[in-house]
Amino acid sequence: MTVVKEPLSENTADVIVVGAGPAGSTTAYHLAKAGLDVLLLEKTEFPREKVCGDGLTPRAVKQLVAMGIDISEEAGWLRNKGLRIIGGGSRLQLDWPELASYPNYGLVRKRDDFDEQLARNAQKAGARLYERCNVSGPVIDDRTGRITGVTAKLGEEKREVTFHAPLVVAADGNSTRLSLAMGLHRREDRPMGVAVRTYFTSPRHDDDYLESWLELWDRRGPQDRLLPGYGWIFGMGDGTSNVGLGVLNTSASFKELDWREILKAWCASMPQDWGYTPENMTGPIRGAALPMAFNRQPHYTRGLLLVGDAGGLVNPFNGEGIAYAMESGQIAADVIVQAHARATPAQREIALQRYPRVLKDTYGGYYTLGRAFVKLIGNPKVMQIAAQRGLTHPLLMKFTLKLLANLTDPTGGDAMDRIINGLSKVAPKA
Repeated sequence: MTVVKEPLSENTADVIVVGAGPAGSTTAYHLAKAGLDVLLLEKTEFPREKVCGDGLTPRAVKQLVAMGIDISEEAGWLRNKGLRIIGGGSRLQLDWPELASYPNYGLVRKRDDFDEQLARNAQKAGARLYERCNVSGPVIDDRTGRITGVTAKLGEEKREVTFHAPLVVAADGNSTRLSLAMGLHRREDRPMGVAVRTYFTSPRHDDDYLESWLELWDRRGPQDRLLPGYGWIFGMGDGTSNVGLGVLNTSASFKELDWREILKAWCASMPQDWGYTPENMTGPIRGAALPMAFNRQPHYTRGLLLVGDAGGLVNPFNGEGIAYAMESGQIAADVIVQAHARATPAQREIALQRYPRVLKDTYGGYYTLGRAFVKLIGNPKVMQIAAQRGLTHPLLMKFTLKLLANLTDPTGGDAMDRIINGLSKVAPKA
């Protein structure tokens, strides 16, 4: 049974979580379930749109199950069996691996609805959710330099309010104004991706595989040009497909190209009967940054913990952010709950300093491998050769799927799991 703690006052809590995306709502849920008084501050109002592929791998599904979310088809979730990979003139369909640690299916759900479900779930657990609460900056103790709350503008009238808590979680996404105000800037030596996507009404809407195109061609000029990145097509199960592309900043052409135009051109090259044509587009093309591989550190300092995109937790291998947002939220909540139970500030600080270490132990080596991978595929020719050679070897591609999606059993797995786990263990945890 969840014991909901009575708030000391309306504007005071044990923990403030800034941002009610997957990272913030997961953090708030686990904190509230443990009996802490949590304020969850969301700058917009639900439902609200977020740029995303809307596809969830088994890692994210595991988190949803742990939060007690109803992920049945009756509740509007579309299940997928695995990944279909297209490139180098080949097409390979790979099922999600059979593992003890993760389910063997993924899910699809639009982000406006998905994020709201997680936020309402946190609310149900006891978190106090404020929508239309735009956090303007940290409240810092002049004596200690620690964050002790946040200032915000609340509601339609933008009423200025101050919230107080001994701990604040930054779950405010890639732009993370809160982290910047605390002096935590983006690391330029870490990869950054960009995702652009739109929706089309399409007969392919109920596809039960996520589809990834490893070759992205720009065919608009006199000569076809291979671009650094990949395309995706995810059936939404509601009459539409989410069609988009992901691009890395490690490529020479990253800044010079209009990626929305590239997406239009790529869609125009698709078979006509798929329906990816301008008249079937149900909304504008939108884009968002993908902060990867711990691109903002430290993940804990002076009373502030970073989760999800705010801490650059997107997987550099595949651009997946939701699973890592939710996992980091759960890890942060576990650390905070343990710290909260300590008797003195010094003991609490020892517990909180563990958070970045757990993140590095969990993802550090794997993300280092991912950074090397990103450098390689920043050259489109490397991607083309990999697609042409790799897709003809199903066993190699099964290994690649496990590596790219970070789906292994940590103990007792097969030979592929042991190789991937071993590589992640020996790689530097930077």
